[in-house]
Amino acid sequence: MSKAGINLAIFASGRGSNFSAIVKAAGQGKIKAKSVILICDKPEALVVKRAQKARVKIVLVKREDWTSTADFEEAIIQRLKHYKIDLIALAGFMRVLSPVFVKQYRNRIMNIHPSLLPAFKGAHAIRNAFNHKVSSTGVTVHFIDEQVDHGPVILRQKVKIGRKDTLALLEKRIHSVEHKLYPEAIKLFIDGKVRISGGKVCSVEAIPIL
Repeated sequence: MSKAGINLAIFASGRGSNFSAIVKAAGQGKIKAKSVILICDKPEALVVKRAQKARVKIVLVKREDWTSTADFEEAIIQRLKHYKIDLIALAGFMRVLSPVFVKQYRNRIMNIHPSLLPAFKGAHAIRNAFNHKVSSTGVTVHFIDEQVDHGPVILRQKVKIGRKDTLALLEKRIHSVEHKLYPEAIKLFIDGKVRISGGKVCSVEAIPIL
């Protein structure tokens, strides 16, 4: 990547706390981004208000406006091409991207998941880990592939679950780790420190699992 940085698209559908963490890191110069845009499918989502406050370009693409998923994704792809996007960061985008979409942006779509994948896949990873009474869970940042919550791992960090933890406390600690780990993974990508070999990430200065 060039020293000037990348054009980054953040996909989000909900509250947008990871969106804000990434934008903050970019604003502080920790992430070298020439431009940052928000791709959102929910006009009413809180992340839209966060983007407005941060003065980030908002691109709304509602699924309801398109007759098929293929047309919906093609509309997004055309907008990504318009803004010359180098990297996509999924930050609570509540739609599974098709293999066709993934192929176009292979190894350029990151996702963050609140568990140590492959454990506790799915939308309720924190709650499921808590209910299973495991001693620890964590956070994983990875490139996506054609499977759900799957693909080459970039960074991950363990989060312990204490005996006195509540679900709310665990969620708070998980989110705190997410907000640190995601910008760091994006920085590694921009700095050219992420290499893919045989479907796995190598030559990456990873944060150790604690």
